[in-house]
Amino acid sequence: MYGLWKPRVLGAWRVPASGPVILAVNHSHMIDGPMLMGTAPRPVHFLIKKEAFVGPLDPFLRGIGQLKVDRTTADRTAISNALGVLADGGVLGIFPEGTRGEGDFASLRAGLSYFAVRSGAPIVPVAVLGSTDRRGRLISGLPPLRSRVDVVFGDPFEAGDGSGRRTRKALDEATVRIQGRLTAHLEGARRFTGR
Repeated sequence: MYGLWKPRVLGAWRVPASGPVILAVNHSHMIDGPMLMGTAPRPVHFLIKKEAFVGPLDPFLRGIGQLKVDRTTADRTAISNALGVLADGGVLGIFPEGTRGEGDFASLRAGLSYFAVRSGAPIVPVAVLGSTDRRGRLISGLPPLRSRVDVVFGDPFEAGDGSGRRTRKALDEATVRIQGRLTAHLEGARRFTGR
């Protein structure tokens, strides 16, 4: 990432140095995940759609610890693998909106709250900004080479309400709390970076 673009990493010290943690990342461009993997202070394991695991990408993604997920069903293997990453004290990266879009955390899926409440791992909000500002001349689907992309880490927070409940209602309430924190972080990151 540092060879192709100019990442500016802000607040990486906010990521806990050890123990389980979930990085909740906005997702508006295909380089957002690789940009976070290349700039995060700890190795990150992402849930990545199974369609990406083709050809030479399959052994590469597996080799760097990425997790295959079938988005058409409740993929129990992917869920178990993701919980295993957290149980082992690792870092799980999640795009809470489930797929690329505006990257504004407007519509969260329940997966993030499930993993956070079930594991007890803190969530660190992450805003990747600048990946969609302009199109590159060399490869129009990518940001211009050597352009600046900001990766802004927020303060960790707990998703649960402290009761230990894992009911549907508790997960729905956690999703509302998470969405508020992620949206506030994104707005603050945009103000801070001027994007």
